[in-house]
Amino acid sequence: MTRCVAAFILALSLSASAHAQVVQRNFPSNALRGELTIGQPPESMLNGQSARLAPGARIRGQNNLLQMSGALIGQNLPVHYVLGPSGLVQDVWILTDAERAKQPWPKTTREAQTWVFDPIAQVWTPR
Repeated sequence: MTRCVAAFILALSLSASAHAQVVQRNFPSNALRGELTIGQPPESMLNGQSARLAPGARIRGQNNLLQMSGALIGQNLPVHYVLGPSGLVQDVWILTDAERAKQPWPKTTREAQTWVFDPIAQVWTPR
């Protein structure tokens, strides 16, 4: 009985430490960097300009789990984001310090079109 309890506690602690590991996220080549502040959803400010969250927009936290926009109201968030075909904010990733440290990262579509993206290393190189 004691061995079973000890084995269970060991398995539980190993499982918890595995979940605490940092997840390497791979961003798409059309993801731009910016600052997002969510107002009353779907209203938001993206890089100081008025923007709207698309219906069904996905916001992923630093742990890569989905976040509800209502829980983020008023926070100024460093993000990578993708706009949908209608120009609405479709996908958002709230950046970790390590992700934010990767420089440079394009802030405009024009920059992204003139720079080269390495999807494996997740780095951009201006031409």
